[in-house]
Amino acid sequence: MKKIAFLIILILVLATSIVKNSTKEIEDKIFVLKENIRPLKTELGEALLEYNFLTSPEKLTQYQNQYFEKDLIKIDITQIKELRENNDQIVINNLIKDKNGSQEK
Repeated sequence: MKKIAFLIILILVLATSIVKNSTKEIEDKIFVLKENIRPLKTELGEALLEYNFLTSPEKLTQYQNQYFEKDLIKIDITQIKELRENNDQIVINNLIKDKNGSQEK
């Protein structure tokens, strides 16, 4: 009878030890995953913030009035030019292509 009780106690101790080690390994994996997710959450937050600020012209105009007053002006995007140096000459092209796909000067 003592042998059976000793054997049962030994089996329970071994089973507890195995379960405890398995739980510890799972907790370690969860910790590593959470640590890997943390910078991604920060990056996502920054990307969403940037997206929200830059997605609507109305918001940009609102921020301009709020923070810059008259320092910024509206221009047509087709008026923006691109400067390039080609064989010691400066070439001016439109930044935006027209409907035909060519860049007019």
